[in-house]
Amino acid sequence: MATAQLSVQDQIRQLEGARKLVLGNAGYYTQVIQASLPIIGPSAQVEFRRWGAEFLAEAFATPAIAPGQKETLSLLVLETLKLLVEDVNQDVTVLKSVIQTAASIYPLALRWIINNSYDTPTWDRMTDIKNRILRIWDTAPPSIRICCIKFAQRVVLAQTQSVNPEPRRGDLLDISLVMIPPNHPVLDAPKLEAEASGLLDRMLGVLQDNSSDALVVDATLNTLSVLVRNRPATSNRILNTVLNFNPLKLANSPMTPKTKVLVKSMEKTTRMLLMHLSRRNPQNPQIGRIQQYVERLMRSRAEIFDEGNRKRTMAEQADGQDTKRQRTGTTSSNPQVEITPLKPGPHTLADVFTFTNNDGLKRFNVGDNVPAPLAAKISVTTIARVDQQLLDRAIQGVRDRLTALNAAQPEPINPETAPLDVEEDEDDYEPDYYAAEDTEQILNKLDSSPAEQPRELEKPALGGLALPTFRLPPPPTLNPDQAAKVGQGSITRVFSTMRTLEDPAVKKTKAGINRLAASSYDRDSWITVITRLATRANAGLDVPEEDEDTKGVFPPPQLSDTIREMLFNYVLEDFRKRIEVGVSWLSEEWYNDKVQQRSASSSPIHHNVAVHYEKWALRLLDGFIPYLHGQDKVLTRFLSELPELSPAVFGRIKTLCRDPSLVSLALTSLYYLVVLRPPVRGLALDAIQDIWTDYEDTRPLAAKFLQKWRPSFLEAAQAAMSGNEGSVGASTAAVVS
Repeated sequence: MATAQLSVQDQIRQLEGARKLVLGNAGYYTQVIQASLPIIGPSAQVEFRRWGAEFLAEAFATPAIAPGQKETLSLLVLETLKLLVEDVNQDVTVLKSVIQTAASIYPLALRWIINNSYDTPTWDRMTDIKNRILRIWDTAPPSIRICCIKFAQRVVLAQTQSVNPEPRRGDLLDISLVMIPPNHPVLDAPKLEAEASGLLDRMLGVLQDNSSDALVVDATLNTLSVLVRNRPATSNRILNTVLNFNPLKLANSPMTPKTKVLVKSMEKTTRMLLMHLSRRNPQNPQIGRIQQYVERLMRSRAEIFDEGNRKRTMAEQADGQDTKRQRTGTTSSNPQVEITPLKPGPHTLADVFTFTNNDGLKRFNVGDNVPAPLAAKISVTTIARVDQQLLDRAIQGVRDRLTALNAAQPEPINPETAPLDVEEDEDDYEPDYYAAEDTEQILNKLDSSPAEQPRELEKPALGGLALPTFRLPPPPTLNPDQAAKVGQGSITRVFSTMRTLEDPAVKKTKAGINRLAASSYDRDSWITVITRLATRANAGLDVPEEDEDTKGVFPPPQLSDTIREMLFNYVLEDFRKRIEVGVSWLSEEWYNDKVQQRSASSSPIHHNVAVHYEKWALRLLDGFIPYLHGQDKVLTRFLSELPELSPAVFGRIKTLCRDPSLVSLALTSLYYLVVLRPPVRGLALDAIQDIWTDYEDTRPLAAKFLQKWRPSFLEAAQAAMSGNEGSVGASTAAVVS
């Protein structure tokens, strides 16, 4: 009853409080959505419907909610969404948010009906929502059409074949026709795929018709990148349509300011899409055609807009009253520059070199408005083209001004004869004045000052143009805890910078262990900096002091260990793509361990050296081994590129054979080392022997590898097995008799 008496603004304020609650803790989304559904229904006031539709769109788009929880929540809101979207007089803002929510829910509803074929009412509601959105697509305002395009993109993604061969191990959000079983009682995969193909043609129809609606064209282009990346089967159709699209078609009509904005927007969106696709897939067979199209597009754009600027400039120059043009014409034959003498008083260095009387040009700050490279280029070009007589006259003018400033410098005051600027008739005024100190008195005072604070007697510069020397105070001293905290903050910022950098489109050849760090400021350079901070920054500083109490005891973990932990977590977040980072890091650790051990062996004072390579190599193996599958190649690559393999590493590989699906992966990885890494061939063959001995299921494949490299072991093992079987048979016969 109290809620009913509140005003609309107060109730919206309470709802905003609930939104802030779920933004702080995503676990409350279920309660808030269930409580708000009766308030935001189709019969509610428009303010509540707007808030509710926007909140639902935000809730189903946030990554803070797990996909399974979103799937459950979608079952609760489908009926409300259906009633809202089917209202023919629905508010535009509400309709936009409802369509955005439906775009997020559609893949979830498809996955629900795949796994729960009995729940046909849920799929019927989703189908009704989809049909309603597709009906209003062409007749709705541009803002709603943009949302419809996004919804169509999600439908196409969900109703086409994914490239992921194992959907259970891939992205949980990558829902496609691959997940639908052939005999599903509700879903017909061929029919859904045909519908998706028709929707894609409908989306591309805007580009095929060379539409001049820039909002719809840009919205369509912005949705195509995801389709090309996640559904390669659609890439050829999309690329052909985009390459046949002419975003500069409106340039043929009268160029109004609005037309210019529309043309530039469509051209830039088209160009950015094609450049992004070419960077993502440089091996695309149409890459040459894409580059030609982009170059032609940029050339046409430059011709269209530069032509307009050139015509405007020519029209301005044709004006007979243009005094600047008349003055420029006389400069070449009789160079003129107006050099006015400086007014009395103090002047800055800029005043000495400034000849213009225009206050606007005087106040223009080149450093704030023009980039330094552009300013340097303009300066060099201008000086190269300026008339020599004009330049000589300007230089002479600056010299004259400096001479005049030097001549106008006031003479030093004589303390004995200097007037006190006191009128004789002011008898009641008795100022406290002292005779000025001369140079000898000042030097004597400096000699008697403390030695910790040396001072210098500075002479006044000519013309008062030089600034006095300014020294910053020394920084405060940091204690070890503050220094460690500041160091960790710096490393965190370096990692955040590295995460924002994309993988290079073309892999560059590594320069080796002695490469320069951060020479190109790309992702690989930052990785080199971080790994060397972890391994080389404090190398040799963590050696324990050899005394009676602390002998052999290492100090507590330092900043380098914190960096190692962050590197470990960074690699494991996406170990298949970042295994190269792990190999680079471990190579630096191995190199550092070897250098420190060599230094310790040559040192007269014996001390233990902390080794890090094997420890972190084993931790990295233990981190990603549980996530391997039978077709993974990352293990073979990791083992082949590690600088050193120890028996402990081979022990980790042998544990893979506990899983029957990973036996082939473990043995083929070991056999790869036998063939291509002779230094560890013995250890690898020992590991294969142990696998043959410990795991009976692996013996056929292991025997295939041992037959070539260690036939004697295989023969002896098989003979021993035969002997054991014979003795067991004899014992059994004796017992029976």
